[in-house]
Amino acid sequence: MKAEEVKVTFQPSGRSVFVLPGTLLLEAAGRAGVVLQTPCGGRGTCGKCKVRIVAGSCVAAPAAERILPAEQVQAGYRLACQTYVEQERLVIDIPAESRFEAADQILTGHADRGMTLRPVITKRFFRLAAPTKLDAGSDAARLRAAVGAVEIPFALLRRLPGFLRSHDWQGTAVLAGNRLLGLEAGDTSAQAYGVAVDLGTTTVVGTLFSLATGEEKAVSSMMNPQVGFGDDVISRISRVRENDGALAELQQTAVKAINALIRRLGESAGVHARDMYEIVIAGNSTMQQLFCGLDPSALGEMPFVQVFDGALTLQAATLGLAVNPGAEVFVFPQIGGFVGGDTVAGMLAARLDHAGRPALLIDIGTNGEIVLAHDGRFQATSTAAGPAFEGARIVQGMRATAGAIEKVVLRDEVLLNVIGNTRPVGICGTALIDAVAELLRKGIIDETGRILSAADVPPGVPDPLLARLTEADGQTNFVLARAGESASGEPIYLWQKDVRELQLATGAIRAGVNILLRRVGLAPGDLGSVLLAGAFGNFIRRSNARRIGLLPQISGDRIHFIGNAASLGAKLALLSADERECADRLRRKTEHVDLSLDPEFQMEFGMAMMFPSEELDDLAREERVGARP
Repeated sequence: MKAEEVKVTFQPSGRSVFVLPGTLLLEAAGRAGVVLQTPCGGRGTCGKCKVRIVAGSCVAAPAAERILPAEQVQAGYRLACQTYVEQERLVIDIPAESRFEAADQILTGHADRGMTLRPVITKRFFRLAAPTKLDAGSDAARLRAAVGAVEIPFALLRRLPGFLRSHDWQGTAVLAGNRLLGLEAGDTSAQAYGVAVDLGTTTVVGTLFSLATGEEKAVSSMMNPQVGFGDDVISRISRVRENDGALAELQQTAVKAINALIRRLGESAGVHARDMYEIVIAGNSTMQQLFCGLDPSALGEMPFVQVFDGALTLQAATLGLAVNPGAEVFVFPQIGGFVGGDTVAGMLAARLDHAGRPALLIDIGTNGEIVLAHDGRFQATSTAAGPAFEGARIVQGMRATAGAIEKVVLRDEVLLNVIGNTRPVGICGTALIDAVAELLRKGIIDETGRILSAADVPPGVPDPLLARLTEADGQTNFVLARAGESASGEPIYLWQKDVRELQLATGAIRAGVNILLRRVGLAPGDLGSVLLAGAFGNFIRRSNARRIGLLPQISGDRIHFIGNAASLGAKLALLSADERECADRLRRKTEHVDLSLDPEFQMEFGMAMMFPSEELDDLAREERVGARP
């Protein structure tokens, strides 16, 4: 049944979500797309996820009273990882220091390493002395004396004499490191902007920054219009392989999407496109190559081969981007196969080079990227998890949009959380994980993934849950929403077929993790941390992901959400040349592991299809609605 939901609004973003009473504020924030600092893994011991209740009320947990000053608790401050949503609407203010991707976090330090603002693109105002009989040095020499030993392209060298003499020997030089990109009249040194782009298979996210101050000015996102050519990268690669002109069409589609984002960002921040001088792109191998107009066909056959590995610097104008004519595009370096620039950006954002103990970075999606950091070296792989996490190939599956069941809790009855606080239409990936995990705990699904009939279910299962088991074509399905509760008037089921699709997706990622660990002689218990990246990874509940075997069986304080790590890595690279150098070092230290060539993968995959026989219980109480004392 669909339970009565509570609206929670987060400031300063203004984002709102509807959640079930008893939901942790930390989870509610994640569902709103706000990722909080949780170094302690949500144990309530670090105090980094501090938020303030602006409207409504929540009981202060003992952990908050131990860690926070009494006057802050009185003023409404709470620990998001220990505070539960009650029955009334809430407005929550999130301090900048609690936000994982806050601009000041990027500039002052993040995950044990600070970042100095040192963008590649800079602007310098200059004022030169006019030539005299005693000083008849060249125009180029005069400019270099003022702004440094810059390389001057011939096209700008041709402009230089007229520019200097018509602007009273002063102006602003636009520089990319030691290269001159442009000359502008007057002092425009404060008007320098750049855009960091996470070019995903399904969505595109752009963030506008001032390159002069490092301040975030605007953010915008949209569906990647390339989905019209196929939901996944394989279908887009196939289109290029099979159709002349498809590469140009896909490239132009990506450029149009980024131009649309640039336009939105500029309008939102009041910034003209001519003042945008750099675009940083982080995407998977296929997306980056399609954007650059590079043929990805070799990624469609074994061995999976990329066109490039080191970072690319391209002219924005040649790609058709609607920014300053002299602007440049930085495309992230790639590792190998389907492990692309978004993974390198994620490694950069996660500071994997600073991991003291073995660390695992997992970006869960249609392609699951996995990176293992151990002893200063890295192994990276990609595994075809399939589209189950996106709601595809699920009988009544859908993306995480309005009407999607996104959370399932089993008590004596079924409680559902539906996006948009409306009648359910279908089920998305997070709810699929929840439903299977909860049914495993109840014994309604066994280790092989079979939904048991009512006659085979072990004793103790409540009758209302047994009544939801229905037989069809020799298999058992489970009713999540009855006909009278759904938007269509038809029941919404967890089908046996859905469980099998989830097993395929989970097994692929789990097998990849196990193979990487085995290659360096580690067991899951040796991991110091597991970092969950990506939009989907931010929304899953750790206890449920661990119960189905998607995550290793380690304690919850070692499992951390790091949000859209690819986007954060792109921002870091936009704001600092040092971060780009670090990204290249990470790439060079990373070994690409091609699972398709590993003789153990098929056996490991088959074993990983089985659900774990038991689970650790340290997260189950914290993440499941209504389980608090």
